[in-house]
Amino acid sequence: MRKFFAFAAILAVLCFSVPAFATNGDNIIGVGAISRSMGGVGAAAPQDAITAVFGNPAAMCYIPCQSSEVDFAATLFVPNRQATVTTGSPLPARSVTGEAKGLPYAFPAIGIYTPITPDLRFGLAAYGVSGLGVDYKDTALKNSGVGAFDIKTDFQLMKFSPNLAYRILPNLSVGAALQINWAQLDLGEGSAHTFSYGTQLGAIYKPIDPLSIGVTWQSSQVNRYRRVYNFDAAFGSTTYDTLKLEQPQQVVLGAGYDVIPNKLLVEVDEKWLNWADADGYKDFDWRDQYVTAVGVQYKPLNWLALRVGYNYGRNPVKAHNGWNPNGVTTVQGTKTPTALYEGFRIVGFPAFPENHLTAGLGVKLNKKVSVNLGYVHAFKKALTESSAGNAITYSSYLEENSYELGLNIIF
Repeated sequence: MRKFFAFAAILAVLCFSVPAFATNGDNIIGVGAISRSMGGVGAAAPQDAITAVFGNPAAMCYIPCQSSEVDFAATLFVPNRQATVTTGSPLPARSVTGEAKGLPYAFPAIGIYTPITPDLRFGLAAYGVSGLGVDYKDTALKNSGVGAFDIKTDFQLMKFSPNLAYRILPNLSVGAALQINWAQLDLGEGSAHTFSYGTQLGAIYKPIDPLSIGVTWQSSQVNRYRRVYNFDAAFGSTTYDTLKLEQPQQVVLGAGYDVIPNKLLVEVDEKWLNWADADGYKDFDWRDQYVTAVGVQYKPLNWLALRVGYNYGRNPVKAHNGWNPNGVTTVQGTKTPTALYEGFRIVGFPAFPENHLTAGLGVKLNKKVSVNLGYVHAFKKALTESSAGNAITYSSYLEENSYELGLNIIF
């Protein structure tokens, strides 16, 4: 047990030092190579400790648990981001396009579980779950003729999550997790970081042996970033403002079915993300998101697992058209120029991708060690909006590839 806590502490420190990118809004579609290569599923039939803690805290009672397990994972994100700002009368007519800078982004994750009694499990995970950003500093956008587009944004949110799962009946388990969050936000005028906490509750029921039904609820979690940006500088303010960003409450319902026991597994998850009622996101006019995830795992050999998946979540960022280019918009009690507000929505946080295809494989090296690989492609999604009279038009897109590596060790 001491070894597990040492592993967790080391990986938590690493997690809290690196940025992330994500594509169900600004949340990642799943954690770990197995879940991500299966479209982000895991609420009903997780295959490792990381997925169990992240996907459904009740799930640890249904993954193999004769002994203790530790899972390490790493994800490398390679995003492609581009924005165009076009101006017309009464502004000078021009159109400039910028390519966002930045090297690929990497983050690790760890998950562990260990039995306390035959029906009680303890688990612990540390992972990056949310993040988004662009870097248009010193690109062509600074010559757009519209202020604040020599812009950089960077949002990161990491979780440290202990949890307990208890099997009430042979076919019913429940679980609860405490989620401790570290988050950072940089809007180009200095970064602010904060801590928050929340809870996740879950249950899994197996009405028949091949079928698992899982449900989980996560509470909303509010982060306050103090002195992060001067939104009303255009009106003479010299005070940097606090911005609240609230990770939304979410509900996930999943079903997993062993079509061929120990050979062919299919899982489908449906997720609701309540962006429309979350501080910050509702201020920037995000709508609720409904996500469908489908994952398949096939084991042609005892030592080999092949995985594919698909994930769809409608873009939560609404397009606005016909807004006043000289108008004023209030954000959490602070006045800001509407042109700046709309630019942050479309250029600064392009959380647009909807469709994802995933694939991966797992290789069992021996009875105790397995290696998992995965790949996720988020297809390019663009959003364009224009002010009244087309005085200002913003257009932005995001496309992503990510590469997954996981290591599973049983003790």
